[in-house]
Amino acid sequence: MKRLLSALTAAALSLAPLATASAQSPKTELKVGFVPGPYIDGFKAGVEPELKKKGYTVKYYEFSTGLEANTAVFKNDIDANVMQHTVFLTSYNERQKTDLTGIITVPTPPMGLYSTKHKKAEDVKAGATVVVPNDPVNLQRALWILRDLGWIEIKDSKPVDVTELDVIKNPKGIKIVPLENAQAPRALGDADFAAVQGNFAIYSGLKLTEAFALEKMTKPYTNVVAVRRGNVEAQWAKDIVAAYQSDMFKTAIRNDKFYAGFTLPEYFN
Repeated sequence: MKRLLSALTAAALSLAPLATASAQSPKTELKVGFVPGPYIDGFKAGVEPELKKKGYTVKYYEFSTGLEANTAVFKNDIDANVMQHTVFLTSYNERQKTDLTGIITVPTPPMGLYSTKHKKAEDVKAGATVVVPNDPVNLQRALWILRDLGWIEIKDSKPVDVTELDVIKNPKGIKIVPLENAQAPRALGDADFAAVQGNFAIYSGLKLTEAFALEKMTKPYTNVVAVRRGNVEAQWAKDIVAAYQSDMFKTAIRNDKFYAGFTLPEYFN
């Protein structure tokens, strides 16, 4: 019996270093999610090369919606996603009882007001139609653009509670028409103006630099790399941050005219 116990003890001790080594093995494969937009191209051009230098391989996952991309991170199906601003992320966490957080901001195209019919603010006539996003968070951003042009006045509301009823003064009699985000560029043929999210604008051929007006984008609306909160201090997460802050990434963005008009994070300064 003693011999058997000794043998089992020796076997356990011999396996312990292997188990410890396995638990501490560095992560070498990163799974990163995206939705349709400009972020995957920037990642491939300037972030992935830096990660490869550190021994990582990157697997890309594309989702139709931000909800799917966030659920995949929360369930650990992927490690991170790049597709949303902090206001959206906070709202998602509150509603889904999740723990995702941003680890670094990324170059982001601002929302813009576009028109194929008007070039000057004074050309706007009473009853002009303005297409806006039909989700509260992005509707608020569109209303802010109209407010900054002096066309309307709005009350302060939480982003998730905003509706067209938040417009308290509309001296020009503008007709605000809510529409699904991706449909906004197509509406330009019928509407006087359309407030279009940056992703959808650039992929429909609209140039940020030719917008009638661009939003004054603040940090909460600049997109982020999102991970589970418990992974913020993981080495792989720190390496993603370092790759975004690298000269390779910044050079890739600055040298590509595609990114003209993007709001750049503070680490580009």
